[in-house]
Amino acid sequence: QVQLVESGGGLVQAGGSLRLSCAASGRTFSTYVMGWFRQAPGKEREFVAAINWNGATAYSGDSVKGRFAISRDNAKNTVHLQMNSVNVEDTAVYYCAAKGSLDVVDRRGYAHWGQGTQVTVSS
Repeated sequence: QVQLVESGGGLVQAGGSLRLSCAASGRTFSTYVMGWFRQAPGKEREFVAAINWNGATAYSGDSVKGRFAISRDNAKNTVHLQMNSVNVEDTAVYYCAAKGSLDVVDRRGYAHWGQGTQVTVSS
C-alpha cells in the first residue's frame, strides 16, 4: 500500500512555471510506476505524464509534451512535475497516482491516488 500527498499547486501567470511534488509513503515506492493526471471543471480526467520505476523512461500526454517534465527521487520517495510555459488550459486539479504495473505507457491501472492540488493559470 502507498499513500500519496501532492503539494506545490497555486496561482501562476500564463507563460510561467510551477513545480508540483508528490510525497509517497511505503517501502515499495521504487517499484511503482508513477503518474500525474489532471481534471479541469466540467472535463474528464486527463493523463499528463508517467515515469517508470527507476526514472529511465518517461511518457507525456500530447497536450503537455515539451512543456512539462516528470521526474522521481526514489531515495526521497518523491515524484515531481515541472510545468513550464503554462497556459490557461493547464488550469486543473492535479493528481499524483501510482500503479504496480511495469507498463509506463498504459494510462490505466493506477490503484493509488492522492487528494490533488489545484493549479490555476491566469491570463
